[in-house]
Amino acid sequence: MTGDDATAERKMQFLFALRSKGVTDKRVLTAMEEIDRGQFVTGHFARHAYDDTPLPIACGQTISQPSVVAIMTQALNLQPRNKVLEIGTGSGYQAAVLSRLSRRVYTVERHRRLAAEAQKRFEALGLTNVTAMAADGSRGLPDQAPFDRILVTAAAEDPPGPLLAQLRVGGIMIVPVGQSDTVQRLIKVTRGETGFDYEELRQVRFVPLLEGLGQD
Repeated sequence: MTGDDATAERKMQFLFALRSKGVTDKRVLTAMEEIDRGQFVTGHFARHAYDDTPLPIACGQTISQPSVVAIMTQALNLQPRNKVLEIGTGSGYQAAVLSRLSRRVYTVERHRRLAAEAQKRFEALGLTNVTAMAADGSRGLPDQAPFDRILVTAAAEDPPGPLLAQLRVGGIMIVPVGQSDTVQRLIKVTRGETGFDYEELRQVRFVPLLEGLGQD
């Protein structure tokens, strides 16, 4: 098997794994195929870039497993004109996927090093509609609010009030909720004219959502 054949086979297995976990949105599958996870995993773990598993990255953080990235993206029901806020940039992989499905993505990371490295990856990949910045994600990004979609990649005890306030009427937020790191629920929040509707999607495990900037 040639290198190209091996890559094609690996991509086919990658997409099959996503479908087997319930990812059926063709636009999401296409975005996951176009954004090479191998560009976001370095060093010893690079050989596991196409495995459906979370992997360690710098600053004690992780890159989420592809099926979770795809499921959260699918739950957002992204539209081409949407403006999106992501809380927890990490490697930048999730934001890169979001950038293929929306007009504008702002991604906030509490670790300056991760935000800077992610921005370099976006630029190298020619992703001009996504911006990473170092800030306290628990406060959202009020200067750019309101947002059509908000994705939180760290677990909060409850959907954070500042983020709910920055969600446009008709908008959707996906957020892991739970007080322990063993049992967390992925929640879909939809903002209506008179309040918020909550739907539980599945159990997940994420690092906690912390206030302030990290010590790099």
